[in-house]
Amino acid sequence: MSGGYLNLLGLAVRAGKCTLGEEAIVRDIQRKKAKVVLIANDTGKQTKKKLTDKCSFYNIPCYTVDDRDTLSQSIGKAGRVAIAVLDQGFAKKLQSLLDESIRG
Repeated sequence: MSGGYLNLLGLAVRAGKCTLGEEAIVRDIQRKKAKVVLIANDTGKQTKKKLTDKCSFYNIPCYTVDDRDTLSQSIGKAGRVAIAVLDQGFAKKLQSLLDESIRG
């Protein structure tokens, strides 16, 4: 994966446009506040399944990205396995960056 999306993710978190923590993310998915959800590729099976199932049920884009260390480092918080982006602008840009790195 390219690091471009990590910089943007860091900005989104600092701007207060993200939700961290599994329960809060699930809540935001259900309320349709989450615009895109990023899950670390080394997240536990059950957590990953729970989040991906919720996302597909509520039609929210969901991406599996780098490992938890890379994800945590990019936002300056330790041990983060998932992040929900609440802002449409950030979400759109993140999706285009992630889609590019998947295709590229």
